[in-house]
Amino acid sequence: MVEEVRVWEEELTLLHERIGGRFGRVEPRRRALGYLRGLLSPIERKNGWQLSEWLGDSRPDGVQRLLTGSGWDADGVRDDLRGYVVEHLGNTEAVLVVDETGFLKKGRSSAGVKRQYSGTAGRIENCQIGVFLCYATESGAAFLDRSLYLPQEWAEDAERRRKTDIPEDVRFGTKPQLAQEMLCRALDADVPCRFVTADTIYGCCRSLRVWLEQRGQPFVLAVASSEALWWRGFVQTTAAQIAEALAPENWYRLSAGDGAKGPRLYDWAWEPLWRLQMTDEEREWGHWLLIRREIENPKERAYYVVFAPRDATTLEEVVRVAGMRWRIETCFEEAKGECGLDEYECRKWEAWHRHITLSLLAHAFLSVVRAHRQKGATLPQ
Repeated sequence: MVEEVRVWEEELTLLHERIGGRFGRVEPRRRALGYLRGLLSPIERKNGWQLSEWLGDSRPDGVQRLLTGSGWDADGVRDDLRGYVVEHLGNTEAVLVVDETGFLKKGRSSAGVKRQYSGTAGRIENCQIGVFLCYATESGAAFLDRSLYLPQEWAEDAERRRKTDIPEDVRFGTKPQLAQEMLCRALDADVPCRFVTADTIYGCCRSLRVWLEQRGQPFVLAVASSEALWWRGFVQTTAAQIAEALAPENWYRLSAGDGAKGPRLYDWAWEPLWRLQMTDEEREWGHWLLIRREIENPKERAYYVVFAPRDATTLEEVVRVAGMRWRIETCFEEAKGECGLDEYECRKWEAWHRHITLSLLAHAFLSVVRAHRQKGATLPQ
């Protein structure tokens, strides 16, 4: 156990050296290593006071300066995070997963906060919303990117922007637009992956689907039951209507991956979707509606639009990808429960991105350690 802790400490030091060039001075560089250690520590809460006490400081001034005062490049550290995850978990069969999570807040002074729906809480709450990009493989999963959602009322309020130091070039963007920006950064950096997947907030955005198609990037994106699709001709049909029309022999019982109680079994069907005036190149790609049906309650269904190479894609594969979307939920739970993702006490735009980035880096470290432990291998030096 002592030897394992020593190896972990060496790996964390190497990870810190990886991001060292993003800091202009020695003090914030050292403070960042302490911050990472604090996020990975067993202390109950990882807010400014608790982290400062753990670091041996009498006040949280040093931690606050790291997030709000000292000069360092959070986006550069984000890029280092991406490189670290790909180096250790990179796999051509990986899935890029987009999702959001809410951060409950009091008051109205934190950047982007408002009463809005939070899937984390399952209701409308006063909160901030962050959109995240996760890299999911069979051996492990970790985050690659993050973006704070800025509601339109915030984007148009000059005084609130000034008080929270929101950069002038930051404008209102929908959550799918934020997702597209993060996917663009990952794909432009040649992150190896097979598919992109996300829930209906992103899957119902036709412009995002078209953009992925134009890049030749396969996807399995959830859509609403009311999504209008071209099927068997010139008339658009909703996803729910297509599912109702399928014969019993169209359904197959398959697992979407292992859950806490074993294989997550559902009945699945997929139907080719119709496209008008396809070029020869476009004919090499297939479009399908994938349908997941509860075994005990067949009326409970979920729907996905699939885009992938026509002759090299199987139902079993797209079912696996649909099941991988839940990996980001596990990552959120781990990052919040173990790495202080939601325990920050900062109001400004840059401070949010700095804390979140360091928290994701700490989570990636844990994911890499676990992946190597599962393989029975030591961490590469």
